[in-house]
Amino acid sequence: MGGVIELTKAEIIKTVRDALQNSIDEKTKATSQHYFKEKINYYGVKVPTVNRISKESYQLMASKTKPEIFDLCEELWSSGYIEESFIACNWSYYLREQYEPSDFQVFERWINQYVSNWASCDTLCNHTVGTFIERYPEYLDKLKEFAKDSNRWMRRAAAVTLIIPARRGKFLSDILEIADILLMDQDDLVRKGYGWMLKAASEAHQQEIYDYVMKRKTEMPRTSLRYAIEKMPKELKAAAMEK
Repeated sequence: MGGVIELTKAEIIKTVRDALQNSIDEKTKATSQHYFKEKINYYGVKVPTVNRISKESYQLMASKTKPEIFDLCEELWSSGYIEESFIACNWSYYLREQYEPSDFQVFERWINQYVSNWASCDTLCNHTVGTFIERYPEYLDKLKEFAKDSNRWMRRAAAVTLIIPARRGKFLSDILEIADILLMDQDDLVRKGYGWMLKAASEAHQQEIYDYVMKRKTEMPRTSLRYAIEKMPKELKAAAMEK
């Protein structure tokens, strides 16, 4: 009479942290901080290993409800460790078939309260939030509000949430509207974020993104411009980069 043993919240969190502690890679630990200007907390575990731990630990939650899993995500986010944030992002993405409109408030709060580096921002927004927006496009207006927020990570989130939909050719007018809001942003990571969004959109809408860049290239920061045109043919790149 086997049956599945139900773990408590504390036991699941301990299992995750023990797995991370036992998977520290010395080279990763030595170089992790190099990719960030802001100070990050980290174990020093390779991302593929973190993803494996995410999947294995998620199997422990077969009978947990979505609110219970979100609560576990919250526990991981609140630790401040980048690897734990990645696991929280993965768990919330595994629930994508269950997303409903009220979840947006949860995701928004995580960005505002816990995100403190570009990697956690992008991991959460590319997958969890981006998938939510594809299912509930009426929330695109919320991203436009993010783009005006004083929190740099909320502003970056406004752009990087749309990377995967942009590659699929979706939401072009909204993408251009968000780019307009962020156009003169003073934060380098926000500039890179919206440049990346435009680059992703250029995969399906090269001419429209090229036209957008050409109209705004005198005011667009060079960082954003270079990102936006990265996948374009040489001749279009050259014309866009001309002073």
